[in-house]
Amino acid sequence: MPVVDNAIYVDGRRAKVPETLDRTFEELRSCVGGFCWIGLLRPSEKEIQAVAEEFGLHGLAVEDTVTAHQRPKLERYGDVLFVVLRPARYVDRDEVVDIGEVHLFVGPEFVITVRHAEEPDLGAVRHRLEADPELLDHGPYAVLYAVLDKVVDDYAPVLDGLQDDIDEIEVQVFGGDPGVSKRIYTLTREVIEFQRAVEPLDGLFVELRERLKERASESDLELRRALRDVVDHATRVMERIEAFRTLLTNILTVNAALVGQRQNDEMARMTQAGYEQSEQVKRISSWAAILFAPTLIASVYGMNFDVMPELHWTLGYPFAVLLMVLLGVGLYTAFKRRGWL
Repeated sequence: MPVVDNAIYVDGRRAKVPETLDRTFEELRSCVGGFCWIGLLRPSEKEIQAVAEEFGLHGLAVEDTVTAHQRPKLERYGDVLFVVLRPARYVDRDEVVDIGEVHLFVGPEFVITVRHAEEPDLGAVRHRLEADPELLDHGPYAVLYAVLDKVVDDYAPVLDGLQDDIDEIEVQVFGGDPGVSKRIYTLTREVIEFQRAVEPLDGLFVELRERLKERASESDLELRRALRDVVDHATRVMERIEAFRTLLTNILTVNAALVGQRQNDEMARMTQAGYEQSEQVKRISSWAAILFAPTLIASVYGMNFDVMPELHWTLGYPFAVLLMVLLGVGLYTAFKRRGWL
């Protein structure tokens, strides 16, 4: 049996530490005013069924515990509460929110916590409660409160990690990093997953407050006050998550606008470069045409054929030179008027 810890508490103090669960069941029957807290880590279906039979746990709740992957919720089966919580931790190296799962069965004389992963460490919660017998004397609901408090408090480092990454993304966006869009989408997905783990807590707290009101015990007054503090923390967590989603949406919009602006600037630059290149081509073509005219005349008269017009003419050479000059000037004037030169 994967039992992490197993103890019976009386008057807020650890009274007995049975060696086996069978022994716990026996001693709990003879213990007046006490309750047991059994912590299980990765139990098999058979092991969960054994505990369920002893404490009369509802089959639907046991089925949810076996299959896991539940959303946060609180369900009542007679005088037993079945609570699902989704603790979280932020893995900064991979920029992902690692969502865990904790199940609690809270009855009049017992608390059973079931974890399917190492995190969160409920041993710290147990030590905290054992150091405060006055709080632990409230019984199983004190354990439920302490686990809730631990889960909600552990959301703070997650929020800080997300905030740091959002700050880095803002720098990347205005720095023109081409890979920032993928990072925004990835981080937005992690924020949404985190929100899904936290958002249902609001309804869970409502159900729990109603349950505590039904008990109408004066001794639970401090417990209800402590629970309100946890509710306040959870509310602030939700507000920050909503702010993160809004901020990431705005960042994505700004990034799209900046990318569009950079693309427009690039197109304008390319257009300007194309225009300047076209002007250069015009100038080169104009000078090439101007130089081509005298070259053509010179090449024709340089063929040295006997039968050619004006070949033996006395003014033939000045005429050829003059023709070259006139054609060159004429072409230059024409190109100049068109703005090619």
